[in-house]
Amino acid sequence: MQTGLRDISRDAVDTQPEPETAMFLGVPIALLDAGDAARLIAARPAQMPFTYVVTPNAAHFTRLNEVGDDQFRAAYARAWLCLLDGQLPRGLARLLFGLSLPLAAGSDVTLRLLDAYVRPDDALTVIGGSAELCERLKQRFGLTRVAWHNPPMGLVHRPDAIEACVDFIVAHPARFVFFCVGTPQGEYVALRTAERGTAVGCGLCVGSSLNFATGMVSRAPRLVRQAGLEWAYRLARNPLRHWRRVFVDSLPVLWTIARARLNPAAFGMAGGRDRAGE
Repeated sequence: MQTGLRDISRDAVDTQPEPETAMFLGVPIALLDAGDAARLIAARPAQMPFTYVVTPNAAHFTRLNEVGDDQFRAAYARAWLCLLDGQLPRGLARLLFGLSLPLAAGSDVTLRLLDAYVRPDDALTVIGGSAELCERLKQRFGLTRVAWHNPPMGLVHRPDAIEACVDFIVAHPARFVFFCVGTPQGEYVALRTAERGTAVGCGLCVGSSLNFATGMVSRAPRLVRQAGLEWAYRLARNPLRHWRRVFVDSLPVLWTIARARLNPAAFGMAGGRDRAGE
């Protein structure tokens, strides 16, 4: 096993800010909460070469460590920021490894960006979602320059469709690019966009965050989220959609954590109970 995603070579933009990180399950987690992350992302000039942000949760850690998806690992290796999304991984990091990692859920970062930093005339590109989502986005936040591309189903198995997404991003320069096509599709497209080398702006692999920001989907109550039970709330509201995400995609993270507990160095983590973010 590799000792960390940063060991995979990538073409980094030297002028990008590099926040302090702590390695958790092979991922260099940025020690930023949602507010600090939004502020740092917003400070990045829109004309800089394209980079992107990923938001690892339990399912992502599973895919990185148990599934053997090399393309997903490469996408994470090239990401500018890895922001921890999920109270369960955060709680286990503290309980079992003594890591105090700040939470920066993609939905919270997205809402802070839209509320505090995105101007009405900023160019935004949305990959995935729906026409209704984009209309709500423009109406709720007063946006005037939203470009939308709706890729076909099965994007993860369609290299041609991924390249079409990249073509659209290059043809529609934007301050922010929101990937609303799920995981791992969003990360695949973000990686290819960065590899193309001709796009600008900052991409955000934030799943359903725009659905929450626009009110199309209701988030779990704050107390439920703070208790780390948002997964249970979503499962109860839509079991057909979320059962696989919970029991197949996310639950194996417990095996990953057990292996990391027995051999922290194999995951790029120092032995003992190191502290971070305090």
